[in-house]
Amino acid sequence: MCNYCGCREFPLIGRLSQEHWDIQECAGELRRAVRAGRQAEAVAFLDELLARLLPHTAVEEDGLFAELRAEGTLAAEVERLCAEHGAIHGVLAAVDRAAPDWAAVLAALDLLVQHIDHEEHGLFPASVITLPLPAWDRITPVATEQAAGSGT
Repeated sequence: MCNYCGCREFPLIGRLSQEHWDIQECAGELRRAVRAGRQAEAVAFLDELLARLLPHTAVEEDGLFAELRAEGTLAAEVERLCAEHGAIHGVLAAVDRAAPDWAAVLAALDLLVQHIDHEEHGLFPASVITLPLPAWDRITPVATEQAAGSGT
């Protein structure tokens, strides 16, 4: 995770970065369970990953990404990241629990790791530079409301 630019000092970025850490830990557990052939554990980790990932990406898209899209400078990168959210969610949410396509899950996990790296080392630091302080004031209530609604 990003530790060098100070962007984690912004409460929302700090929260999203911590969630990235938790998501990657869960994804690692899922990957290990799949590779070891522990299907029941893998399914449980898949469900846990989705429970962490879906509220996280909602906060990103409804808060930070919405402000970045409106500001315009990083709009193309935001669209690319949103498409990746859709691709990752699409694979993970569609897994047939009775006959999982673990190869597709592992590929989605690879994309997830790359995606998080792009956010941590590209988008998050750039957003701190790009967005004016009033935008952060608008983002904070959205993120707080969504966190309260998801139990995180």
